[in-house]
Amino acid sequence: MTLQVLAPPIAHEPAMEFARNAVDALRERLNSVLRGKADVVESVVICLIAHGHLLLEDRPGLGKTTLAKALAGAVGGRFARIQCTPDLLPSDVTGFNLYNQKLQEFEFRPGPVFSDVLLADEINRATPRTQSALLEAMAERQVTVDTVRHPLSQEFFVIATQNPTEQHGTYPLPEAQLDRFAMKLSIGYPARDDELNMLADALLADDCPAVEREPVLTPLELLKVQHLVARLEVVPAVREYLVRLAEATRSHPRISLGVSPRGLLIWQRAAQARAMTHHRSFVTPDDVQEVAAPVLSVRLVCDAESPLPVIAEILRETPVPDLRSRGGKSNA
Repeated sequence: MTLQVLAPPIAHEPAMEFARNAVDALRERLNSVLRGKADVVESVVICLIAHGHLLLEDRPGLGKTTLAKALAGAVGGRFARIQCTPDLLPSDVTGFNLYNQKLQEFEFRPGPVFSDVLLADEINRATPRTQSALLEAMAERQVTVDTVRHPLSQEFFVIATQNPTEQHGTYPLPEAQLDRFAMKLSIGYPARDDELNMLADALLADDCPAVEREPVLTPLELLKVQHLVARLEVVPAVREYLVRLAEATRSHPRISLGVSPRGLLIWQRAAQARAMTHHRSFVTPDDVQEVAAPVLSVRLVCDAESPLPVIAEILRETPVPDLRSRGGKSNA
């Protein structure tokens, strides 16, 4: 994942206004599909415009596939799905060369990674060899088949899922591959009222479900938003705050593997994306704190069953910089 963290601050208000409207429209569309999960939708939007990839760890039937399809439809992108199984081959993911007898030459048949939004369902059921086939695609947005490089969509976005309750016949993702994901989220069960509304809506369903509605922005417009996010201002005090937090994860007694430099870059980009969703052109400590849990939970290795209490402790004990020099805009 290539991050440009030294780009200059945004100077053109029309571009920012366009990005804000696009983010609001995308958030509204996804909330209409995944009812009662505004916090999850917010994180998904942040992950998308941060140009990252998403790992969803949750039980079956909670809307992961619906969310991925709705996201692809909202950005006018091509959607593809891989059902990961132990017999899935790397070529089933990336594509393969097939000999054309008529033309007397090999032709490349692209795999499902040649899409805009890819759902890798139950990724931990694929073998390590097949899992690694996604590594280059996620990190470089390209695949290499028979020494020939094939570029993927610039806005290529992977949503991978895994079921935390079933470990039989699975291959846990190694830390190197987990670090390729920007965030890890869990959707969870909906509230009672949301489930009642879901049942009522199912009785009134029309022939044009939410996932098939007109897109709210094009893939090219999404790419523009992602580029704008990369240019949001991060003042030195906030950068120093990020580094102090990263150092705290590396020295904490309950953490055996802290945040890598790549993870720190992703954390900064996620904070920039969070600032964009809150209609700001600069990052505050609040942005850093709000994205900490989904960003760190996918890459920290600690002795606790859940890293969330340790993350909360680090955020609580690390001094927060005072940004009141920005005219009182340091709060979200």
